[in-house]
Amino acid sequence: MTDNLLHTPLYDKHIALEAKMVPFAGYEMPVQYPAGITAEHMVVREAVGLFDVSHMGEIFIEGPKALAHLNRLCSNQFDSMADGRCRYTVIMNESGGILDDLLVYRLAEDRYLLVVNAANRAKVYDHLLPLMEEGATLTDASDEWGQVALQGPLAEKVLAKVADSLPEKYYTFVDGVQVAGVPCIVSRTGYTGEDGFEVYGPADQIATVWDALLEAGKEDGILPCGLGARDTLRLEAALPLYGNEMNEKIDPLTAGLSFAVKLDKEAFVGKEALLAVPEDHPVRVGLKITGRGIAREGAAIAHNGEEVGQVTSGTRLPYLKAAYAMGYVPPTLAKEGTQLDVIVRDKPVAAEVVALPFYKRK
Repeated sequence: MTDNLLHTPLYDKHIALEAKMVPFAGYEMPVQYPAGITAEHMVVREAVGLFDVSHMGEIFIEGPKALAHLNRLCSNQFDSMADGRCRYTVIMNESGGILDDLLVYRLAEDRYLLVVNAANRAKVYDHLLPLMEEGATLTDASDEWGQVALQGPLAEKVLAKVADSLPEKYYTFVDGVQVAGVPCIVSRTGYTGEDGFEVYGPADQIATVWDALLEAGKEDGILPCGLGARDTLRLEAALPLYGNEMNEKIDPLTAGLSFAVKLDKEAFVGKEALLAVPEDHPVRVGLKITGRGIAREGAAIAHNGEEVGQVTSGTRLPYLKAAYAMGYVPPTLAKEGTQLDVIVRDKPVAAEVVALPFYKRK
């Protein structure tokens, strides 16, 4: 592997587990383990899987003006947010393009944790720092933290064996939880479409948490899971991925993230650009591939022989046992049941617009 790639604190664990390692967001990360992507995907849908997500970034905004800064810098509204709550939001540039999508954790009225995508960590910090004003400070503490995600219908059962407290509701967290004797933040969040938890601990102790969870989940068939299963799981749940469904040229309204945008709040970065987004903007849709083939990222979407959009993510989904994709099309072609084609190896393959998400847990 390339020498300049970073390693998470769990790198040696992945090597010992014979993971296939690949470059990702500047890190050398496990894409799969010997069981394979399909097995890892299915264990999360049916039991429990464990992911290393220590490459994610942790940035703190603190101080008496921290809340005001969040409201000014992010698309969502945080005034109603209580301690112990998480909230999804996006950070935009002035033209409304998405710089990153992230979770905000309210630790206290004057202290917030921003969990950002690994590839955007430096970009987000460099964007926010010059926008900070007196009364709030910005700290990139990413290197001090490790993070693992325990996901699946049996995640609560497994985590309860080694943690002294658990958050009960989705998008809430508990700070100061002892997980295998390690002080952690535990949130009921995830990126798989299943119930589950994300556990944040000191970088030099996260391996203890990893080992304890694998041991606690043994009788339930737990598997370590890599980036491959993480991607198929999030696509099955129709969760957008930065760099695919989102980038600096796509605004959150077009990306289908209007739930995380509060246009009725006071001025925030990108608001004026969002107010100018035309009503006939492209729409993110789900596609079921009904012909023979798999639509990958970048494939053209066509209607009556004319290119009308592009696939942003697509593959065969293990639980649904069929090929699906997401992409952008004009609003006139976004209705469920619309018949389209995706261009695979220069040939049209039949597809149908279907409801999102493709998969929803019972």
